[in-house]
Amino acid sequence: MGRPDLNRRHFLAAAGGLTVAGSFGFAALGTGADALASGADTRVSYWNLFSGGDGYNMIAMLDSFRRDNPGIDVKDSTLQWGSPFYTKLAMAAAGNRAPDLGVMHLGRVTGFSPGRLLDPWDPALLAKYGVRQQDFNPELWKRAVIDGKLYALPLDIHVQLCFYRKDVLKKAGLLGDDGRMVPVTSTDEWFGVLKEARKATAKGLQTIGLWHNDQNFQWWFFVAFYTQLGGTWFNDAKTEVTFDTDKAVQVLEFLRKHVADGYANPAFGGNAGAEQFVNGSPFAWEGNWSVPVFDTAKVEYGATPLPPVFGRRATHAESHSFVLPHQADRGGATNEGAHRLAAYVVKHARQWAAGGHIPAYTPTLSTAAYRRLRPQNEYVSAMDHQATEPKVWFAGSTGILAQRVGPVVVSSTTGSAKPAAAARRMKGTLTELLAMKNPMDGRTAAQGGPAHDHHQR
Repeated sequence: MGRPDLNRRHFLAAAGGLTVAGSFGFAALGTGADALASGADTRVSYWNLFSGGDGYNMIAMLDSFRRDNPGIDVKDSTLQWGSPFYTKLAMAAAGNRAPDLGVMHLGRVTGFSPGRLLDPWDPALLAKYGVRQQDFNPELWKRAVIDGKLYALPLDIHVQLCFYRKDVLKKAGLLGDDGRMVPVTSTDEWFGVLKEARKATAKGLQTIGLWHNDQNFQWWFFVAFYTQLGGTWFNDAKTEVTFDTDKAVQVLEFLRKHVADGYANPAFGGNAGAEQFVNGSPFAWEGNWSVPVFDTAKVEYGATPLPPVFGRRATHAESHSFVLPHQADRGGATNEGAHRLAAYVVKHARQWAAGGHIPAYTPTLSTAAYRRLRPQNEYVSAMDHQATEPKVWFAGSTGILAQRVGPVVVSSTTGSAKPAAAARRMKGTLTELLAMKNPMDGRTAAQGGPAHDHHQR
């Protein structure tokens, strides 16, 4: 998710997440020069969805690329985040008006009809520009491969984090000698920490902000803790639902307790977490894109992956990745330019890390410069403990799965539904979605899933 600013969050909430799909509208926030740069003999058109701080970081990286590659003119366009972006990209690919390079959330790639709306990457070309499979986390790379071909080149992973105020935790005796939050390994320990933190919190502030009435965040938190319990979604063939309602109830009860016991205060509204945190609230569960926000606020804070309260480390992760929208005549210098540009940005992602994202290119993670970044160096381990949505066409950031199941999690967390009833509803919804056909290619998850793609052709 390119860091959503508050306006965008409010817009998403008001629009019900993805219901704006029909609008097709987009805002070109920053477009490259129309005229070919002097001396450039190749033009690469590039669509992205990065606004705010991410947008500035991306523009700086593109400017570096232009300086280092004067023979390639990059024409970049920033489109509106969320559903309108995907709608426009699909229409462009279907109508053979696609850009040479695009950005997608990795979880959305399976549903984007790879082979029809997306072209595969050429691993030999990527290697020519210094990017190889062994430079990536194996699980991350595997998510980008469909039907044996690479359809996405990961730029980062962005994760849900537990942000904490060092001043409040120190006062509460919850800061270790290393200046970091005391480790937590069970739900009892976690609620013990919240109890102590509450005593050290100034009046009028909640103990934790956890977006309790936001369908996207509640879904992401659910995915993290359900993964900690070893929960699964579907069988490998994507023909049956393996969702475990007992495990789901454990997670839903855990999330509900934060509100029921008064640690998260409904009176503040779900989206006041960051604001409260800046004002002295000890905890906020937020995406890593909040790092620049808290840095700017001059708050002394740390950030760790979501606590492993069910004994196993896992925090929700999504990934921005580069894709090649389908072009009937893809090839030649322009296609090489697209490969060169994507490889360059992936390899030079230290600037990107300033936005809080964890670079996907693992050599960056071991550099001295990255190790000095705080609090990034505290949560970089999340790369090895990613909790991701299932690899099905209806999943992915702000996808149909989040739209349909997210509100059910919210109803349980906020107390309007009992956890057991919510878990049953979630399972029912998963069963319905499994039978649904992908509007992009008319195939169900079983017919079009990565496990079965090779039987189709």
